[in-house]
Amino acid sequence: MARTPDDVHTALRAEVARRAGELWDVALRLHADPEYAFAEHRAAAVLTGVLERDGFTVERGVAGLPTAFTARAGHGRPAVALLLEYDALPGLGHACGHNLIAAAGLGAALATGTVLGAAHGSVLAVGTPAEEGGGGKALEAEAGVFDDVDAALMFHPGVFDWARAPLTAQVQYRIGFHGRAAHPTGNPTEGIDALAALIELFNVVHVLSRRLPPASHIQGIVTHGGTATNIVPEYAEGRFGLRAATTAELEDLVGRLRTSAEGVARATGTRAEIEQTGVRYEHFRDNAVLSGRFAEHLARSGITLTPPAPGVHLGSSDIGNVSSRVPAIHPFVAIMDSDGCDHTPEFARAAASDRARAVLTAAAQALACTAADVLLDPPLRTTAWARHGEPEASRRLSA
Repeated sequence: MARTPDDVHTALRAEVARRAGELWDVALRLHADPEYAFAEHRAAAVLTGVLERDGFTVERGVAGLPTAFTARAGHGRPAVALLLEYDALPGLGHACGHNLIAAAGLGAALATGTVLGAAHGSVLAVGTPAEEGGGGKALEAEAGVFDDVDAALMFHPGVFDWARAPLTAQVQYRIGFHGRAAHPTGNPTEGIDALAALIELFNVVHVLSRRLPPASHIQGIVTHGGTATNIVPEYAEGRFGLRAATTAELEDLVGRLRTSAEGVARATGTRAEIEQTGVRYEHFRDNAVLSGRFAEHLARSGITLTPPAPGVHLGSSDIGNVSSRVPAIHPFVAIMDSDGCDHTPEFARAAASDRARAVLTAAAQALACTAADVLLDPPLRTTAWARHGEPEASRRLSA
């Protein structure tokens, strides 16, 4: 007899519940052994070992990244990807809760593969290293990992219960100024002060920042300011982090920073060297069709998700680069109260708390049910893809 969607959801929730102890053990194992960007070898080994044991076909080193992987059950389309993050923060450990993201994605993939088998397309668990710095998902997206995927699903622990993630676009730039060394007393007119040029750029950025749109900002630090006080600095360098509400606004901001640096160089007689460092994170494009479905499933566990507070942004993530290619979700589910904050020692402790354990099970169940909906409901997929293809402004207005 054919199973109804409710039958499938009930079976998925039961399967996750059956595995809840193992999933929590995985989360605690990762929490106790934090690893950092592109060096998450033990975490990747733990996760792929469990997936292989359950019959998933594992490919390691995808996109040329040693700690990235894909694990597949089934074949062909439709295909749904569960995203697993597992990198930690230097000095803070799992203060962003990626141990929970990995365990929830793992549980959802295992449950969906077990309940649906291979007859309904593909379940893909994607190991995504270096979210905190390095952009594993962005590199995987560029390498085509998500080219044949119909939806990319993940959740993120936080201090709010929000159905979608207000995540900005961000990029880093190195700007160096080349001048000419001289003795500041003996022949000061022969020198061209590169540090003075860099300081002037900070002044220009400060003025510029007062008239930027909401969510846009530039934060800079001096990474090299000279070698001795009795030498006019011939080279000075700063690193600038840029964020904006959308990827298009970020590109505009990059252009303004570049114009400012080149103008300062001309005014001071220096030469500016401008270089992007690392991967650009695009802003997150929520697929309201799928995030709404996830919220419905999560409500079965007694957790109600709401829209994010207007005007609040929660940083950036390489999930943005995935969301520009396929329908994606990235809801936040609280593991501590809203007076807390991630990237703190307190949040690291919360990521191994009893509340985190309950959230892990609930999120894995909701992810599994949403993944099954993607695989079993052709009209849902069609609607999700149609929403994905809408202009950004239209999607925002209807969200």
